[in-house]
Amino acid sequence: MNNDDLFYVCTMIEYVARVTHNKTKDIIDKISDKELRHELKAASVNHCLSFEQVCDEWIEKYAIQSGEFDNISTCRYAIPSELSIGRVYQTLITSICKSDDCIIECMRMVFKSFISDEISNFNSNVYYSNPDYIKCSYEAGELLA
Repeated sequence: MNNDDLFYVCTMIEYVARVTHNKTKDIIDKISDKELRHELKAASVNHCLSFEQVCDEWIEKYAIQSGEFDNISTCRYAIPSELSIGRVYQTLITSICKSDDCIIECMRMVFKSFISDEISNFNSNVYYSNPDYIKCSYEAGELLA
């Protein structure tokens, strides 16, 4: 598996979550393991398409409903791009997953963990923290002091 493909899928998960006002864990819950594998394989082609087009396809294909989560309007600072957040997830997932065989499991564990909520809190400093800090906090199950 190519790290760029993982980066793309993580970015799309963030993008779709923002468009539909869901948390990233809600988006990954809608996509089966088989479909995630497909999206990782299709990433090298899909990256040539607009985020809007792929987002619309995901919303339809995975029956993603609008939610109530809004971390954008409550943000007091500059909003990080979907690409920036996708890179945070890609970096964390690759740091904890040493084998392509477990990439789907690692994606699910990260997106469904407390660290995902912390990354999505754009009023905190977690999303731009040192990747080692994010990894160690994830492994500890709490933000480290």
